Amino acid sequence: MTSTESTDSTGVTAAEDLDALARRVEAWIADDPDAFSRNELTALLATARSGEEHVGEAAVEDLRDRFSGSLQFGTAGLRGAMQAGPNRMNRAVILRAAAGLAAYLVGSLGDEPGADGGHKHGLLHRHEVAPTRPKIVVGYDARHNSHTYALDSAAVFTAAGLDVVLLPSALPTPVLAFAVRHLDADAGVMVTASHNPPADNGYKVYLGGRAVTGSGQGAQIVPPFDALIAAKIAAAPAAAQVPRAEDGWSIAGPEVLEAYLASVGRLAVDEAPRDLKVVVTPLHGVGGAVVESVLRTAGYTDVFLVPEQAEPDPAFPTVAFPNPEEPGAIDLSLAYAQTLDADLVIANDPDADRCAVAVRDPRAVLDHAKNAGRDTAPSDGWRMLHGDEVGALLGELVASSATGGLLASSIVSSRLLGRIAAAHGLDHASTLTGFKWISRVDGLVFGYEEALGYCVDPGQVRDKDGISAALRMVQLADTLKAQGRTLVDALDDLARAHGLHLTDQLSARFTDLAQIPATMQRLRTAPPASLAGSAVVETVDLSDGVDGLPPTDGLRLLAEDGSRVIVRPSGTEPKVKCYLEVVVPVAGDASVDEVSEARHVASARLQAIRADMSAALGIAPA
Repeated sequence: MTSTESTDSTGVTAAEDLDALARRVEAWIADDPDAFSRNELTALLATARSGEEHVGEAAVEDLRDRFSGSLQFGTAGLRGAMQAGPNRMNRAVILRAAAGLAAYLVGSLGDEPGADGGHKHGLLHRHEVAPTRPKIVVGYDARHNSHTYALDSAAVFTAAGLDVVLLPSALPTPVLAFAVRHLDADAGVMVTASHNPPADNGYKVYLGGRAVTGSGQGAQIVPPFDALIAAKIAAAPAAAQVPRAEDGWSIAGPEVLEAYLASVGRLAVDEAPRDLKVVVTPLHGVGGAVVESVLRTAGYTDVFLVPEQAEPDPAFPTVAFPNPEEPGAIDLSLAYAQTLDADLVIANDPDADRCAVAVRDPRAVLDHAKNAGRDTAPSDGWRMLHGDEVGALLGELVASSATGGLLASSIVSSRLLGRIAAAHGLDHASTLTGFKWISRVDGLVFGYEEALGYCVDPGQVRDKDGISAALRMVQLADTLKAQGRTLVDALDDLARAHGLHLTDQLSARFTDLAQIPATMQRLRTAPPASLAGSAVVETVDLSDGVDGLPPTDGLRLLAEDGSRVIVRPSGTEPKVKCYLEVVVPVAGDASVDEVSEARHVASARLQAIRADMSAALGIAPA
């Protein structure tokens, strides 16, 4: 047998398998509305049929993966690499997704077209007036194809009878989330892959208006909405048969962005002296101009965008991975800050819904990441604050002036926010991972997750917002500077009040996706017996549903010394993630040196836990 005639475990020859695969590929090509995608698949299929060793085999495997199923729509919407095929992000997939979402909105809001061309008012009595058309807002970032996907969506939504508002340019995700509530829309779509690699794109869905009531209005979808929309997508016609209007949607004027900027500007406080030099990087994303406008309008004149990263660029040429959390991502910012003798660095991810903060630590106390040799910052004395540190600082800031309400954080975030809430007489809620859960908590006044997401103004944006968070952090640093203090000093104050909480994350990436559930099952069967020498006293399977939360795939370990580890599969990447936290008691009157020593103790303990969990996951310690 030649290599193309080998038999797999099912008894089907590879040649027969390729023939069947080729028919599916050819059917897709015939239906695909995009010439680039058609040409891409045609060339790949020709290579697969060539029979060339290695090259042909690689092409076959590529096609098999692209056609192994459909890109699944869930609570994170859609996200994937931009390539042709049903298991990728492309115009054909977007057209069917838009058709499914439109069908869901029209059906659920009782304005579904009937067979006679009239309307089937499932939610109305005979003599009631038909509801207005479902209204949807569409936004997009500056990634490759984002504008095209947004226009395709607007065309499909318009043809389906929706009232469609398209944002006027590439804008941050928080602007879209704001627009859903500001325009009283029933839904919103944001075309973005957030901080994913340049080859990816995505499709976030928000529900509001009449589609969702209560605190979830304007938030990203949760069950059962994801499954209901997914069912409509599955029932949508082939892409070529999806009706598309040539026009009929409206393009929002500048007033939507102006209203968003005004809403963020109202968060500014007069007490801050406006004496801060700030370096800002949008990491080649769409947040630069918006963040700069917010800060300058608030009275900050010493605002400097990193020149190499200031303008949107879908190639992200200066970063290997456009995520502020990734090693090296903010190196240019730190070098620029060092040159300018700046006080603070603000880094947003490409769609500006996340915010990272870097500070100069006057005591040169290196954080645990640098101790582990994983910090590539070129400027001594600077470090990026962990997401939990920023969350605690913002939580304390909000709680200190709140007259009521609730603070919320995800179950993988630090337990410190709960202690802060209690100290101020406020309630605290732990939610499942993701802002779709945090942002819909009743009575929310502040919410965050450790992955650099913060909601400081839930009345306006029911999602994480890296722009409003940036303003609050700049003003906090500015106020502290006037007192001769820094953000690091404020963190020390929290340690004295609540104990030093130090957190970190460990990830195992898999190329074989089947290894993810296998790894989780192995950990459930044989979890570590100790963490950094402290006995594990509690092992909780989160899939059983705990603390009133819905079941989720995860495992929580609690050690006798208070150390905690939560293990869960990533919702957006092929990873198993471990969220680590240690707590070291600190006296209320501890000196700076004593707090520093507690930080070193906590850091050493955290590294020992990293080693234990690396062994449990079967990976080399990072």
